[in-house]
Amino acid sequence: MGRVEGKVALISGGARNIGGASARALVAEGAKVVIGDLLDEEGKALADELGESARYVHLDVTSDEDWRAAVALAVAEFGKLDVLFNNAGIFNGGMLHRYKRALWQEMLDVNLTGPFLGMRAATDAMIAAGGGSIINTSSIEGLRGTPWAHGYVASKWGLTGLTKSAAMELAPHGIRVNSLHPGRISTPATDQMPEDLIPIPLGRPGTPGEVAAFVVFLASDESSFATGSEFVVDGGTINHIPTKA
Repeated sequence: MGRVEGKVALISGGARNIGGASARALVAEGAKVVIGDLLDEEGKALADELGESARYVHLDVTSDEDWRAAVALAVAEFGKLDVLFNNAGIFNGGMLHRYKRALWQEMLDVNLTGPFLGMRAATDAMIAAGGGSIINTSSIEGLRGTPWAHGYVASKWGLTGLTKSAAMELAPHGIRVNSLHPGRISTPATDQMPEDLIPIPLGRPGTPGEVAAFVVFLASDESSFATGSEFVVDGGTINHIPTKA
């Protein structure tokens, strides 16, 4: 208990799955959280569940205005902002020669531009707080290539690179920036995928709670000397055979 006592975190895609598990884990360890999402009903329900330690805000990560409002809410309600968890993301896929430009752009808008806008909106508040931690949800696909997932792979590689450049720029302000690279994590969507689509050496998908444990670590002072780094949570997948096409 108390590993992030007194810290204030803003989570995009925070209503459920990895984001929801992370909100619960951070609050359990003493943090205050602002849950940002497009899923208003689920987000409000989670904030109600967590009580006075949580607030919900409608957050479209492609909107500058929504990001400014989310950061302002964190500061107004809890006095500061220490942690930004850029977790919102989407997936689509298709064969390269048939992959529509609109799908490509959708991937970049949400998975890459969204975190950029979040970091841009949060930086001044985090500098005012004396530093903090930014955690960007990339993917194991941000460390390798995978057929039929071109937009997703490109957006996640881009986010891995953005994490590194932001880490170097923000280090003098005491702001650490790291990327989180989950493999297959059990959610209602991924549970519909064929079991052998992504071979996992440990023999099972991960859970949102297992990823949330890394989020707490990266949000806490336990990771105080880590910045610009990749943290892989994938059951060994990245070291195994490629995903089936």
